[in-house]
Amino acid sequence: MADVKIKPLADRVLVKAAEAETKTAGGIIIPDSAKEKPQRGTVIAAGPGKKDEPTTVKVGDSILYGKYSGTEIQVDGQDYLIMRESDIFAIL
Repeated sequence: MADVKIKPLADRVLVKAAEAETKTAGGIIIPDSAKEKPQRGTVIAAGPGKKDEPTTVKVGDSILYGKYSGTEIQVDGQDYLIMRESDIFAIL
């Protein structure tokens, strides 16, 4: 896991998005401008949760999230998403 010096607050989660597909099943290479935004990633850091609702995801979990979820941030040259736990649909 990446050693990131960010500690999300409350129910926020720091996610490393999975790489976008570069080829179709038929072998056609997809240009950068046509790639779909990934909807899966790995939890890098998680906040403690709200007072009565502890966070259910933990560091290292593979997750599915909404297409337009989270805010893109850059830390030490790496791209991450920070989102609320409620934006996460499932743990894989």
